[in-house]
Amino acid sequence: MTKRRKSLLLRLGMAMAGITTLALIGMLSSVLIARTLDGFAAAINQAGTLRMQSYRIASSLIHAERESEQRARITTEQLVGEYNQRLLSPRIHNVLDKGASDRVTQAYLAVEKHWQSQMEPPLQAYIAAQKQPFDKPDTEQQRAFYLAHVDRFVEDIHYFVKMLELDAEEKTQQLHLIQLISLVLTLIVVFVSLYLTQKDVLLPLRDLLSCANAARNRDFSVRSRYLNDDELGQLGSAFNLMAEDLSRVYQDLESRVKEKTANLERSNQSLELLYATSRRLSESPPTTAVLTELIRDIERLTGCTGGSICIGRPGDKQAYRLATTQSALQVHSDCQLPDCGDCFGNGETHLFEAASGSDGMSRYLSLPIRDQEQQYGALVLALSGPAGEGLDEWQQRLLEAVASHIAISINMARQASQSRMLSLQEERSVIARELHDSLAQSLSYLKIQVSRLEKEIKEGSGQSAALQVSGMLRKGLNGAYRQLRELLTTFRLRINPEGLSAALEDTVNEYRERSSIEITLDDRIANCQFNPNAEIHVIQIVREALSNVLRHASATKASVDVECAASGLVKVMIDDDGIGLGEEVEMLSHYGLPIMQERAEWLGGKLSIGVSPSGGTRVTLTFSVSDTDGSPSHNHLVRGM
Repeated sequence: MTKRRKSLLLRLGMAMAGITTLALIGMLSSVLIARTLDGFAAAINQAGTLRMQSYRIASSLIHAERESEQRARITTEQLVGEYNQRLLSPRIHNVLDKGASDRVTQAYLAVEKHWQSQMEPPLQAYIAAQKQPFDKPDTEQQRAFYLAHVDRFVEDIHYFVKMLELDAEEKTQQLHLIQLISLVLTLIVVFVSLYLTQKDVLLPLRDLLSCANAARNRDFSVRSRYLNDDELGQLGSAFNLMAEDLSRVYQDLESRVKEKTANLERSNQSLELLYATSRRLSESPPTTAVLTELIRDIERLTGCTGGSICIGRPGDKQAYRLATTQSALQVHSDCQLPDCGDCFGNGETHLFEAASGSDGMSRYLSLPIRDQEQQYGALVLALSGPAGEGLDEWQQRLLEAVASHIAISINMARQASQSRMLSLQEERSVIARELHDSLAQSLSYLKIQVSRLEKEIKEGSGQSAALQVSGMLRKGLNGAYRQLRELLTTFRLRINPEGLSAALEDTVNEYRERSSIEITLDDRIANCQFNPNAEIHVIQIVREALSNVLRHASATKASVDVECAASGLVKVMIDDDGIGLGEEVEMLSHYGLPIMQERAEWLGGKLSIGVSPSGGTRVTLTFSVSDTDGSPSHNHLVRGM
């Protein structure tokens, strides 16, 4: 009920109802008073004619002596009849019946009584006397009586008219008063309504609008001061609650934004450090200079005062300090331990304390440099200074990732070194085989011929036998020189940086220039990817096969076909139209075929010798690109290292 009474809509409705009621009252009162005033003018006129009619009767009585009796009687009788009609006229009775005042009624009754009791009887007697033709009584007395009392009678009529006028004026004044009161009350209600509207509507609305504008500008500290029990007060309370909720929400959002911003900054710093780490370690091997710059990046991010990267394994008593940003004095004071057990720990990230010169004990964070299950060392950081209380969890995870990158780089560097050593051993083995199959056999042949020459000289067989042996020696030396030149050409072979296709093209062009044999190349390698060792072995097999064609096949045409299927299966065929193998299969070892077979094994493939469609020789090499690093010979060398 309290809220309903204080409702703005109810109060505005009451104000409008009050104004409407006052307007209706004014209009109804005006209508009612106007209706009561209706006929007053006619009644006043009618009452005025009574005075005139009284004097007309008196005039007719005065002039009766100069007229005939009959005419005077008729005139008087007519005037008396008219007087009665006017006295009883509806114009007057309508006013009396509509609620005229008592004084008007009393004045009318006095006139009526005065007329009927005093003024009309003498006149009726006068008229009746005039109607008797023979016995005419004396009418002078009646005529004189009327004339003597007519002025007094007229005064009564005048009083009646005056009362009518006063009553009409009073009703008019009442109408004016009612209208004035209605107008004043209406104005009062209007002004009160305007005041209440200003106080309870406009001012609260302005307050709410100012609060809304402040809220739109994200100022949620403002509150509505209008908290009455009406609609706008409830709206103000609701706005205050909303502002409090929005303030909490925005504070929460701001805290979340700050948290997200901090997370993004941390992520950005982490990405920058990881990118710098990956870029440095990918552009160059993990040298002391590269790792020192990496430690400085870590110091800038975490606030550590120094750091070192030590190479070793858990349980080692002495590790190798590969890089550090600490001074020599600090390094010397920090490492006054019986062994490196505190730094390496059990291979996990851990904190430990150690003496730090004259500063007493300092805290250190050790992170294992580990790739999968293999640990290569530890990243040790001094936590004094801004990082004295320890690192955040995200910083520790980031540093573990950096340590993992360092481990991967060290592992890749070691694998690259092992790969270079493996390639070197492969080439040494090939060189040994080449020397054994070529120069070693030629030297053995020359040794045999020298022994024959010595024998011929000792036995004195003659000059012809010695010259024959000498010719064979010369022939053997020439063959040895030729084989030496071929070996030097083979050992000086460089892989074309554009890939295997370009290297094959260079090889075919070289053998075209060295002979008159027509050599064609059909290259269908497409986009197969070969590692450098595989390219070298393929080129050497092709070169050895073409050398055999030039030296032994007596061919006019040769072809080199290389095909790589989508599955990675590679097939290399060298065909010629020469004399073929014939019955000299046992001489295959003299054509460098064992070396070719060994290279095929290095590729994890197979090498076969057969007859070409043109009747010559076909050398076929098949291997898979994916098996070039998994061949038995390759694995044997790796295990041997």
